Amino acid sequence: MPETTYITSRKNEWIKEISGLVRSAEKRHAQGLFVVEGARLCLDAARSQVPVLALLFTEQAEEKYRTYVQQIREKAQQICCISPSVAELISDTRSPQGIFCLCRMPTGEERNTPKMPDCPGKYLAVENMQDPANLGTVCRTAEALGIAGVILLGECCDFYSPKALRAGMGAAFRLPVFFSSSFAAAKPEWEKGGFVTFAAVPARDAQPVTHLSFPEKSIMVIGNEGNGLLTETIAGCEKRVTIPMLGRAESLNAAASASILMWEMMRTAVQEDENDG
Repeated sequence: MPETTYITSRKNEWIKEISGLVRSAEKRHAQGLFVVEGARLCLDAARSQVPVLALLFTEQAEEKYRTYVQQIREKAQQICCISPSVAELISDTRSPQGIFCLCRMPTGEERNTPKMPDCPGKYLAVENMQDPANLGTVCRTAEALGIAGVILLGECCDFYSPKALRAGMGAAFRLPVFFSSSFAAAKPEWEKGGFVTFAAVPARDAQPVTHLSFPEKSIMVIGNEGNGLLTETIAGCEKRVTIPMLGRAESLNAAASASILMWEMMRTAVQEDENDG
């Protein structure tokens, strides 16, 4: 286990680099690194086999979260005790717990490395989603329901941003994530793989999601918070689906919509398993 080093200055160059990673998606993806904050989330990263390059904590955090720190130490390549002022500099929260991990992204998940799903399963694709809290919530729900992976299309917010990581409650460490510059760029690969695409739209003439069965290779595509899916994306999908609503609201929050749609996708799989049994 590496020895503990001590940093008290906010002017330390390494600390400045870590602070930059917390605040810049461009830096995170250029270097393939991201920062995890909070005792529970840091432990989750270590347990999920995410490469932990460094563990940073204050003396107060080590005392308060001793059990967490001890377990994360076993996975960390570098260990550093920092001052409270340094913790404030690299924190993304108002009341930092004082414990952080510098982690490496899984190979190929840098933003400029597109990937497509190559295994059968039911996937969720999100197009131009801008709210990191929504993205994190979507990923947390996807993992809980057994979705095979999440595909980020276009100009989505960063999967590894601090807010998305907190909202996802560790889903980012375990859920397969794929990237593509656009639906149009991804569609030929999906077709080659035999995937059927479903566009989620708030339209009365779309098929109610509750009336559908989803094949083993399915991709549900949802749009961003304000504008929904691009017109060309809707046109490029094989089917259009909608969530039946009996109340007065005309639409749902993007994360809420995604949760319902994913539940319906996986509910049909559960019913098929029960019928087979």
